Amino acid sequence: MSGPVDAPDLLVIGGGAGGISAAQAAARRGASVLIVQDGPIGGDCTFTGCVPSKALLSAAAAGTGFDEAMARVRHAVGTIALNEDDDAMAAQGITVRHGRATFTAPGVVDVDGTTIRAKRIIVATGAGPDIPPIEGLGTIDVLTNETLFELERQPESMAVLGGGPIGVEMAQAFARLGTRITLIEAEDRVLPGEEPEASTIVASALQADAVDLRVGARLERVEPAPDGARLHLSAGAPVDVERVLVAIGRRPTSGGFGLEEIGVTLDERGFVVTDATMRTAVAGIWAVGDVTGRLQFTHAAARMGLIAADNALSRLARVRPKRFDTAAVPWVTFTDPEVAHVGMTEAQAADHDGRVATVPFDAFDRAIASGRTGGYVTLIAGPRRVLGNAGGGRLLGATIVGPSAGELVNEVALGIHTGMFAGRLAQTVHAYPTWSMALQIAAGQLFFEVDGRGHRPARR
Repeated sequence: MSGPVDAPDLLVIGGGAGGISAAQAAARRGASVLIVQDGPIGGDCTFTGCVPSKALLSAAAAGTGFDEAMARVRHAVGTIALNEDDDAMAAQGITVRHGRATFTAPGVVDVDGTTIRAKRIIVATGAGPDIPPIEGLGTIDVLTNETLFELERQPESMAVLGGGPIGVEMAQAFARLGTRITLIEAEDRVLPGEEPEASTIVASALQADAVDLRVGARLERVEPAPDGARLHLSAGAPVDVERVLVAIGRRPTSGGFGLEEIGVTLDERGFVVTDATMRTAVAGIWAVGDVTGRLQFTHAAARMGLIAADNALSRLARVRPKRFDTAAVPWVTFTDPEVAHVGMTEAQAADHDGRVATVPFDAFDRAIASGRTGGYVTLIAGPRRVLGNAGGGRLLGATIVGPSAGELVNEVALGIHTGMFAGRLAQTVHAYPTWSMALQIAAGQLFFEVDGRGHRPARR
């Protein structure tokens, strides 16, 4: 396939992880590809998300000061951005046009006065931080992930609103850099989307880093103060801080593109509605990444982009399109210790006759040798049709808390993706004494007791 820039085989609106992945997949097929991006290529992940946050976490863990930590952030962002800029895209056969894209009709887009027509369009416009309508919050200069990494001076104190992944990661990083941190979470525990045991371990780690946890408390009102702000909570004493970081949620970047006007369906929160093939309600238009409201992770967006591009350009996809399945998509919270998850939770697995096997790190050789016993590996398996639990059944999910949890979880993701018998994981020789050996031991517990531990039914 080939075509002029103003009539590409595939038009991608948005140059973040999902858009780049879609464009690259299309270019590999020989299609002409145009990315329209309002800003630099790389998007949220590179400039305000994964890259700077992990660089900051790493620097804080290494004991650097604030200035050096932020220098590391800038270096990491700049280095990775070079692999995704306009020249890097051009080297892969992808054209980039910078500007604001607006649909004027299905298959027709205006980019700052230039009309571009394309039969196949992928919307990958992402999402941004959600600022809740709390009394007084709009009267102070709040921080979000989009402004946090621009700080030139370390705050002496900071409140973090939200105990999800972004909130706990940045709370721990800034606490280790020496900022006095108060973390406020309306639910009764941090990381409320994870297993309760994982939340407990992370809460203890945060408290060990001197983070003041205010769980089960809602922010009700904010008052400006000479040295920052006073936060009034639904429970407990007010909190006085210099800065406030809002990490409560994400809102889709879906407005102002003319999507609804041409018939693309948005849900009540503004996310673009797609089916599992990433197709929208309008023929010839797909949507991927955070703007869809599905799993909001870089790797999930990249997978969606690949699927959408293949479905848009493959003849086979007309009869057998690819589908995005969340069953084998892992996610990781990069606190210390890390929390990694893939597949079903234990409560979900209870509806599938799931069996649970856990290896606590205080009884695991590598953890004992490393002095890092505050963690565990939990595997969940369930019966197969006809075969039941023969061969250990099929892997349904896993939660891992500990060092390198984000690396370990990928082995389970592979097992879920391939439909592997859980017993294969037990049979595979793992090097001793590695962290991944805990996976082998847990899989073995699905068959017999190991050091007095076996398995149990999944509980709701």
